[in-house]
Amino acid sequence: MTTVCIEKSPGIFDKEYMQEKRIKHLVNWQDWTDSEILDLLEYSMYVKNNRVYFSGHMQNRTLVMLFQKTSTRTRVSFEAGMTEMGGHAVYLDWRTSNFQLTDIEFEAQYLSRNVSIIMARMKEHGDLQEIVAGSQVPVINGCCNLFHPCQSLADMLTIYQDRGSISGVNLCYIGVHNNVVNSLIEITSALGIHLVLVTPIGNDNPIIDPIIEKARKKGTITWETDPRKAVENCDYVYTDTWVDMEFFNDPAYQEEKQKRIDLMMPYQVNHKLLDGLNIKVMHDMPIHSEFEISKDMVKDPRSIIFQQAENRLDAQKAIILKLLH
Repeated sequence: MTTVCIEKSPGIFDKEYMQEKRIKHLVNWQDWTDSEILDLLEYSMYVKNNRVYFSGHMQNRTLVMLFQKTSTRTRVSFEAGMTEMGGHAVYLDWRTSNFQLTDIEFEAQYLSRNVSIIMARMKEHGDLQEIVAGSQVPVINGCCNLFHPCQSLADMLTIYQDRGSISGVNLCYIGVHNNVVNSLIEITSALGIHLVLVTPIGNDNPIIDPIIEKARKKGTITWETDPRKAVENCDYVYTDTWVDMEFFNDPAYQEEKQKRIDLMMPYQVNHKLLDGLNIKVMHDMPIHSEFEISKDMVKDPRSIIFQQAENRLDAQKAIILKLLH
């Protein structure tokens, strides 16, 4: 009689294997080395250029998408990405789940016993950290009050696609210092891209000293007060909403909203600011036109805003593939 020995390989739901293996998350870029970030960017471009190659890579795998914040691009790009790769995505609304009734860590541990990967779009970074603490599978930060790493990867992919390289790039951000800025500081520092910031005001507790200090030491960050001077020697200008999306139409926030608009109007990205400049225009969306950016600039030939938004799809795919590799 012949005895056949079958070597057990780790399955996608083998939690013992996942626990033995160091789980890698994407909470922000601080836990990723510069070489890992560059590799992920190049991989994102490869995924974008070869979408058909990855059509079955997520077969029998499920992503749960937990939303505490509203979303268009994050939900569509993650769900479409999993579908195109042969997997499945579950949409979970925070308000209709039991996350608000019990310990976040406990609910996260339960979720991770059913799925291969979790994406959480949270209002508070502390809630995201509790999900990471409880999860037995990789967690992706789909946005929180301090960081937006997925957006920043799509931003860099857009620049890479536009130029064919990230070498020697100068990027200017004009607007409120927020979560997007923090992730831009992190990723441009890692990639050696020079970032000029024009940020007259910031959201509550947005500035994170260690990431700024790292960028300063690497010489990738400067500040400017004059927006025209800031953009004159840059290849790209980037702006974002002056008021967080959950507060924009909130009646209780209208007084603060008007204060911000009055203060920030001189920093609007418009034709006057960019007159005569060969500079590409970026915005992470949703756009509040005629506030942070004029409507005609969104449609200007120099705008790459919609390509930037489209690139969320390939960036999310690459993140999922890398974390589950």
